Amino acid sequence: MTESSFVHRFEPATSAGSPPLLLLHGTGGDENDLLGLGRMISPGSALLSPRGRVLEHGMPRFFRRLAEGVFDEDDVRRRAHELGDFVAEARHRYGLAAPIAVGFSNGANIAAALLLLEPDALAGAILLRAMVPLSDPPKAELGGKPVLLLSGQADPIVPASNSAKLASLLSEAGARVEHKVLPTGHQLSQTDLTLARDWIGKFAAEVV
Repeated sequence: MTESSFVHRFEPATSAGSPPLLLLHGTGGDENDLLGLGRMISPGSALLSPRGRVLEHGMPRFFRRLAEGVFDEDDVRRRAHELGDFVAEARHRYGLAAPIAVGFSNGANIAAALLLLEPDALAGAILLRAMVPLSDPPKAELGGKPVLLLSGQADPIVPASNSAKLASLLSEAGARVEHKVLPTGHQLSQTDLTLARDWIGKFAAEVV
């Protein structure tokens, strides 16, 4: 990796049929946060887990925000391209296929931005409590990439209208979006894990 790259954890695959996962933590998380989630939803997958390079009051994030729910969109774009470069480097170094992004909150938002700005970086994405990352996104061609968007009905951070708009935006760009609204808040539930595991299983079966 280059000196300017991300601090990260990598766990090699233990099963040839499992897709690699790019794990993207929420605000205040780090490269260790989602490893357990990755192992649960796709046992045997290679896990690539970077730490966000932006600090907000000492808490790692993947891009700057001006207030809760208000993003520094220039920074979103810059950081998404940096993350895309990191994924390309990691794929070369570790011999990986294009990964499925699994992002929570801030990590889900940068994954959505990566889909729109660098569609070739990912094979698909599981977006947990994601928001629309860019008010004026580029016209992306997602060519049928699968996306699972899981939202919380009582989420105090992500309005239902915003997650619905993200689902429409990705669908219009050609993604195959499955959007489910769960009876929960911003935190993850057992239902999220079950749905994500089943979705990964379907993805792996399609690839084979």
